[in-house]
Amino acid sequence: MNNDTITLLKACNSGCKNATDSMEQVMGLLDDQKLKTLIRDFNDRHIKIGDECHQLLNDCGYDEKDPSPMAKVMSFISTEVKMLGTDNDTKKAAEIMMDGCNMGIKTVSACMNEHSLASSESRALAEKLIALEQQFIDELKNFL
Repeated sequence: MNNDTITLLKACNSGCKNATDSMEQVMGLLDDQKLKTLIRDFNDRHIKIGDECHQLLNDCGYDEKDPSPMAKVMSFISTEVKMLGTDNDTKKAAEIMMDGCNMGIKTVSACMNEHSLASSESRALAEKLIALEQQFIDELKNFL
């Protein structure tokens, strides 16, 4: 596989890991069962796409890497601070999830544009991730 393919797969894999970490954290802070169920469903879908990325990276001899411990801590603290003292934790959680989805869409789209020689299989997986993020945003709008 070429470098564009590996770079795109790494971006997708990282995005899935960041998303699942965030979703799992937010679910632990929520009382709203309907929103928890939605987040759990999309978390499972992100895990599946992440597994596909992981497999493709392994197939090309690349060991996947977790986000740096510092990045994980900063993300965790940021989410905790945003959720502190909110009167409507459901609305705030939906906003946090939507912000993450928008960041994921921007990051993966930019990577696709910058690495146009990526394989069709990796590009299809990236498109699948972008579509999932957009679908999640559309569902989250009901909680604003």
